[in-house]
Amino acid sequence: MERSAVYAGSFDPPTRGHLDIIQRGLGLFDRLVVAVGKNIGKNPLFSAAERIAMIREEFPHENRLTVVDFDGLAVSFARKHGAKILLRGIRSLSDFESEFQMALTNNSLDQEIETVFLAPSEAFAFVSSRLVKEIVMADGDVSRFLTPKVAEALKKRMLENQ
Repeated sequence: MERSAVYAGSFDPPTRGHLDIIQRGLGLFDRLVVAVGKNIGKNPLFSAAERIAMIREEFPHENRLTVVDFDGLAVSFARKHGAKILLRGIRSLSDFESEFQMALTNNSLDQEIETVFLAPSEAFAFVSSRLVKEIVMADGDVSRFLTPKVAEALKKRMLENQ
């Protein structure tokens, strides 16, 4: 039986930390669906289509990876895509608290879908999309946190929005 997982998030923009979780998720599961949130109560800098393209560009030959947009409940999305696992990255204790609460809620909504927490690689344990946006606004170097194309797109978008 194929082991499929869903990794949902805003990915605004996708960081090297996100890409690390995706790569490692592909090592754990037969198929991984990256669900790029459209309506998550945030005001994204990039459209869902732009975020999807950024992620797909990093895995051009990976046929076990699907990257699509979504809104609504993650458990409903997972069920629709035949996945029994929600993959979640955990960077800190505060991440764990909110993710644990979400996992319990998701389990109460659908007991057949499990949440699997994955700690980031040490190099990305502190990276967040919010942090890289702040660094770019301060004209700092984000090359450790973003791929070159994503860094360029972020810098350009931040300049457009000033």
